[in-house]
Amino acid sequence: MTVTNNVTRFLDARKVKYATHDLPPEKLGAVEAAQLMGVPAEQVFKTIVTTREKGKPILAVTPGPRVVDLKLLASFLGEKKMSLPSEREAEALTGLQAGGISPLALINKGFQVVIDSAAQEFEQIYISGGQRGLDIQLGVADLVKLTNAKIGAISKDR
Repeated sequence: MTVTNNVTRFLDARKVKYATHDLPPEKLGAVEAAQLMGVPAEQVFKTIVTTREKGKPILAVTPGPRVVDLKLLASFLGEKKMSLPSEREAEALTGLQAGGISPLALINKGFQVVIDSAAQEFEQIYISGGQRGLDIQLGVADLVKLTNAKIGAISKDR
């Protein structure tokens, strides 16, 4: 059963090609989601909410097996310091459940999106569909265009 939500309606309205992948409704990590979908973990990206000293939080979209490097992210954005809010704070900032935070669900909400440059290795990547239990497969170019994202080297190995 394919889920329809604000993200899929948004993509449909803009005639963007995508595929949905239903997953269990509990919170899964990107690596676990990749295993369930049978795709490389490096192709499943997670959205990490990061905060800066002044201004709206940043959505850092990184490959599942990697972590956001806050120093690289701050340097890339010209910020002095970036930090990671708690899961509860991230949910409060976005209005979305952890495990379902998606840059596509937060378009026009004032969040800046930075996608790790590793995404450029793929034509398509998988990201959260805006709720737990739904991943969206779409073109990297489409994601960048829709979210007005910047691309930079912002992650490191665990």
